[in-house]
Amino acid sequence: MVKEATLIAESRTDAGSGPARRHRKAGWLPGVINNEKGQAQSVRMNLHDFEQRLRHHTGENLILDIAVDATAPRKVLLREVQHDAISGHPLHVDFVEVSMTRKMRVRISILLRGDPFGVVTEGGILEQLLREVEVECLPGDMVESVELDVSDLHIGKRLLVKDLPVSDKLHVLTNLDVAVAAVLAPKEEEAPVAEAVAGEAGAAEPEVITKGKEDEAGAEAADGKAVKADDKAAKGGAKPAKPAKAAKGDEKADKGKEKK
Repeated sequence: MVKEATLIAESRTDAGSGPARRHRKAGWLPGVINNEKGQAQSVRMNLHDFEQRLRHHTGENLILDIAVDATAPRKVLLREVQHDAISGHPLHVDFVEVSMTRKMRVRISILLRGDPFGVVTEGGILEQLLREVEVECLPGDMVESVELDVSDLHIGKRLLVKDLPVSDKLHVLTNLDVAVAAVLAPKEEEAPVAEAVAGEAGAAEPEVITKGKEDEAGAEAADGKAVKADDKAAKGGAKPAKPAKAAKGDEKADKGKEKK
């Protein structure tokens, strides 16, 4: 059963974000109490005292005795607490007045306990699929959370809402066949292999392109040299061939004939 504690509060008539900031600067926590008829009463309470009430609770389903302006205490359920996004301190609190003889609907947190066999031995991954369960109960029978042992979970197995160890005093409203936790098989690493193959193909491709470019460049250079040679020949004209030198033996024969 959720522990009960008495909280002292004062009524307030101001509303809005401006007055709420002033209350918080002065060490007060603004809040509101809703009764069964839907009527709301604005209150404020000591911020430190309220934080002390929550310190030893895992959830925010808390039954309190609250006394406003020194009146007789009333039973209230802590419905919602708004926290600062940076500091985590409470900014505003909502209560709802309850009757200890009338059943009410609340949401209870699910806590997983144990190390799954499928994770420790089989290398699986534990995934929590449901974190809260809705129940109907008397305020005095309400619990803050329910623990679920997942030690025997194997890969491919799961636990359902109907496996939750809840008291007979709690009537579960959530579908009993909804999965709460499961152990999944690890995913195969196919993507890195595909990337490696693609990388090898990408590395080979520039080599082929470079080789083709080198051949084209060589051919263009050879064509350029041939064109320059043709242009040079056209501008300068072809040089006449030099007459072949007579052989030394023929020259001596001709000189002998002349002497005769």
